[in-house]
Amino acid sequence: MFNHILLATDGSAASEHAAKMAADMARIHGARLTSVYVVDPYPYLGIGESNPMGFQSYMAAAQQHAAQAHAKVAELCRQGGALVPLQARISEDLTAADGIVQMAKAEGADLIVMGSHGRTGLARLVVGSVVSKVLAATSVPVLVVR
Repeated sequence: MFNHILLATDGSAASEHAAKMAADMARIHGARLTSVYVVDPYPYLGIGESNPMGFQSYMAAAQQHAAQAHAKVAELCRQGGALVPLQARISEDLTAADGIVQMAKAEGADLIVMGSHGRTGLARLVVGSVVSKVLAATSVPVLVVR
């Protein structure tokens, strides 16, 4: 049913649970799995003088965190029998929702799997919901894992 699954990961417990589901689904369907980690735009650009060391530190930390998140997904892809083909991708300079939607389109994914942090009330209004934004911006089916 699915040939190419896109997993949105941020290294959180919610995305690890989604990663397990995505790896299991890819194994069952014989699908490829692409794991995407989106690096938010550097928050201090355009505010006074930008320190290039701050930007480099921000990007180095983000890339290290992405590598750790992708390593967890790779481990899940090796467990449970058949090896799941995995591609690890990083999307930069986009919001999380835009990075996920654009990667799904670029990779030709036919399913997006995302974890939900389950924020409610005021926290959801202030922080916003990446899941809600992805659902509004894509025609690709989205599986939200809690």
